[in-house]
Amino acid sequence: MTDVQPRTDAEIQQDRTGSTSTRRVVLMGAGGVGVAAALAACGTDSSNTNPNGTDFNNNPVPAGSAGTEGGSTGGGSTGGGGGTVLVAASEVAVGGGVILDDLVVTQPTEGEYKAFSNVCTHQQCKVTEIKNKQIACKCHNSYFSIEDGSPISGPAGTALAATKVELDGDNNIVTA
Repeated sequence: MTDVQPRTDAEIQQDRTGSTSTRRVVLMGAGGVGVAAALAACGTDSSNTNPNGTDFNNNPVPAGSAGTEGGSTGGGSTGGGGGTVLVAASEVAVGGGVILDDLVVTQPTEGEYKAFSNVCTHQQCKVTEIKNKQIACKCHNSYFSIEDGSPISGPAGTALAATKVELDGDNNIVTA
């Protein structure tokens, strides 16, 4: 039988010389590269260009407000009154209304104009129809009054947000 001599810790460490340090250095280097890549991806760029090459605005307009670059409430221009032209009065039927980009303009009684958000208060679908003196959201069958935007039926429990409007001298409905 052969005599097996156990190796000492010093002899074992001597065989691994450089391997532990090299492995540790490689792993730390890989981790450093990963951290650098993550930081570069999260960095900000003030070059006024998106990563895909398109331009963007460093000073965005808050959602729902009229901007200076084509962000008006109803797509109209400034008319004879002080506000933004939303729609010609002749396009808004008595007892009905018109659905615009961001608003619903209604005429509950002749000469009385109202405007409300066109986003349903239930789950933020856009309203789709004005019929029988009601503003309808067909996503979940919520119905709102054309007089005050209050919910009539359906799951919506909150009124549509109102916006003040008026008739200007050119027979246009404008923001007040």
